[in-house]
Amino acid sequence: MALPPAFLEELRARTPLPGLIGRKTRLIRNGRQWKACCPFHNEKTPSFYVYDDHFHCFGCGAHGDAITFLMRAEGAAFPEAVERLAAEAGMEVPKPTPQAAARERRARDLYAVLAAAEAAYRRRLRLPEGRPALDYLKRRGLSDDTIARFGLGWSGEGRGALAAELKTEGIEPAQLVAAGLMKPRDPDRPEAGLVDMFFGRVMFPIRDRRGRVISFGGRILGDGQPKYVNGPETELFQKRHSLYGLDLAREGVFRGATLLVVEGYMDVIALHQAGFNGAVAPLGTALTTEQLEALWQISPEPVLCFDGDAAGARAAGRAAELALPLLAPDRSLALAALTGGEDPDTLILKGGPQGFQAVIDAAKPLSVALYDFLTEGRPQATPEQRAALRHRLEAAARAIPDKALASEYRRTLLDRLFAAGRRPAPARGAASRGAWKREPPMGVPGIRRLPIDPPAVRLERARNLLAILLRHPVLLPEVEESLASLDLPEGDCTALRSALLAWLGQADVLDSAALMDQLAQGGLEAVAAWVVRPQGLSQAAHPDAQPAEALDGWWHFFGLLRGEAELIEDQAQAQRLLVETNDAVAQQRLIRLSEALAALRGGDPDQGLRGP
Repeated sequence: MALPPAFLEELRARTPLPGLIGRKTRLIRNGRQWKACCPFHNEKTPSFYVYDDHFHCFGCGAHGDAITFLMRAEGAAFPEAVERLAAEAGMEVPKPTPQAAARERRARDLYAVLAAAEAAYRRRLRLPEGRPALDYLKRRGLSDDTIARFGLGWSGEGRGALAAELKTEGIEPAQLVAAGLMKPRDPDRPEAGLVDMFFGRVMFPIRDRRGRVISFGGRILGDGQPKYVNGPETELFQKRHSLYGLDLAREGVFRGATLLVVEGYMDVIALHQAGFNGAVAPLGTALTTEQLEALWQISPEPVLCFDGDAAGARAAGRAAELALPLLAPDRSLALAALTGGEDPDTLILKGGPQGFQAVIDAAKPLSVALYDFLTEGRPQATPEQRAALRHRLEAAARAIPDKALASEYRRTLLDRLFAAGRRPAPARGAASRGAWKREPPMGVPGIRRLPIDPPAVRLERARNLLAILLRHPVLLPEVEESLASLDLPEGDCTALRSALLAWLGQADVLDSAALMDQLAQGGLEAVAAWVVRPQGLSQAAHPDAQPAEALDGWWHFFGLLRGEAELIEDQAQAQRLLVETNDAVAQQRLIRLSEALAALRGGDPDQGLRGP
């Protein structure tokens, strides 16, 4: 017996092709897809491309899905390939029972029933009885092409009209019930007969990812309630697995569109008509984990766009927390918010595509939106309140299963919390406004003592830290994470750090001369020369310094720049990471952070600024 199409479709959706194919050949990101040298024939130039749901080799013509790849790559028979993929996806392969065979036949029949119903609804929209519905769609700004593209229709107002019309095509009322188009008038009295599920409504076909109609949604004309209804759960339609517009969005994202998640049917349709061809919507419910998985099959970072009201803000917060246990380095979310009570449909009517594009451009990464959601309305005036908020942020980061990503989220969230709690430096003239004023120290008569300039001291410490890496780039892999998280003076220092981290990702040999050449080619020659100038430079930054001496010096300046409170947080995080992973790198990081904290608490804070 053939396996049910719905099962195979779900299996393909749960099997990320890049992860499967990446076991056999090295994949390289190429825009929104991946490329590689074909594993099925010898080639030196990559011509094998991996998309969200299929692969294709432009050299030998190999083409297929996850099941096909396993059969070709490992010589597995179809049943074996399905069994292995199902085991990895946590699915159970349906047994070949007579009941399963009957369900498969019904599913094939239901697709045909729903297709016939869509055609009937579309015909009615163009009849005199459908004129009010067509006028409504036109008033909403939809063109004839858009109405046809989405298959919009009119249910009609005559009870039993759909059953009568489809009876001529051999479709029985029992099939309409199974398809979610009719229901018993009284579930407790079967003899009372059947009634239409949709009556006097504008009809929106709901399709699966392959474009097949699996159910309908309907909107009543006028002020009746409920305004929108969806078909009931059937063998083809499970609301929590489905997204409105998914079939069209897959094609749009493949051609470069941003995958957008909005709230309603009309939002999706208006966005597609305006050129935003990656729009989808959940079906009247909050976003589910199954829908998130379906989104990530199409794009690594969908943009969730919620209405600009309190309900939209709550929906955004729920979606952010729902996503945390599902996050991975290659999949995240961004969140965009409308303002002034607008929704995408009305915003496009008022401001055109450019108005909505501005909303997308202002979308926040998940880490930023999550912090805003978790801290909104929560006081931070007392130590107890700040501690409670800190625990809340840490709990959110711990929900992420990938340890490295969880660590990055924790650091990002807590850095914002600490930044919000820092007291700003007193403004010039603060003493004259009543601020505490320190008495000047006793000095040698007649000798003017220059005041300490904190920004200049911080800049000099940052220069020393960077100079050590320019002279000893072999240290970069060990300190990469700490360097990336450090709050450096803006301008030359941050530009040089970005260049160092970028070079580390592509360098074959960590050599100082090669690094300086690369910086010169990138227009940073003058900055590098300023950093390594001898005046005021630590001995640790000298080319002849021993590696251990250079590393000790780097952590010394890191501690000075990071600050005691942040070092304590880093130390605690490193301790937890060591317990969780028992990793030598984590142990070394904990040792270095502890040494930096000890040096900051005791000893000369600027001992490293004395040159040779």
